[in-house]
Amino acid sequence: MSTATIILIVIVVVGLFLVMYGVGIYNKLVTLKNRFENAFSQIEVQLKRRYDLIPNLVETVKGYMSHEKDTLEAVINARNRAVGGLQTAAQSPGDPKAMQELVAAESALGGTLGRLFALSEAYPDLKANQNMAQLTEELTSTENKVAFARQHYNDAVTVFNTFRQQFPAVIFAGMLGYGEDAELLEFDSEAIAEAPKISF
Repeated sequence: MSTATIILIVIVVVGLFLVMYGVGIYNKLVTLKNRFENAFSQIEVQLKRRYDLIPNLVETVKGYMSHEKDTLEAVINARNRAVGGLQTAAQSPGDPKAMQELVAAESALGGTLGRLFALSEAYPDLKANQNMAQLTEELTSTENKVAFARQHYNDAVTVFNTFRQQFPAVIFAGMLGYGEDAELLEFDSEAIAEAPKISF
C-alpha cells in the first residue's frame, strides 16, 4: 500500500469520524431543544388555565366593585396582553425577545391583579363570597403549578445552553443552526413568581 493511499484512508477515516461526531452533537442539540420546548408547553398549559380563570374572577368582582370599572378593565386588558405574549412565546420558546415580551406582559398582569385583590379587601361581602374564595384558591394553585413548570423549563434550558456552550459542541452548534442560547423565563416579583397572598 502506497503512502498516498494510507494518507487518503486516514483522511477518509478522520472525515467520517468528524461527520459522525457532528451528527451526534446535532442529535443531542435537537433532543435538548425538544426537552425545553416541551417544558415550556407545561408553562403554557398552566398560564392558559390562569388566563381562563381571570374573566370569571372579574365577573364575580364586578357586582361588588361596579365603581372600580377602570381597575376591572385594566385587569382584562393586561390579561389579553399576557395571552398575546404567551402565544408569541409558544411559537418560539427560548427566543429572548419572546420571553421578554411574556415577562413584561405577566408583570403588568400581576400588577393589575394585585390592585384588584387590594381593592377587594375593602368589600366584606366580596371577601365572604364562596365563588370568590374558590377562584382565589384555584388561582393560587395555578400560580404554584406555573412556578414548578417554570423551574422545570429553566432547568431544561440551562442543560441545553451548557451543552451548546461546551467544547467541541460550540464549534458545531452555530453551523447546525444552534448559534444562540435559549432564554430563561424569569418572572419578577410583581408577576407570578410567587402566588398572591390573599386572606379571606
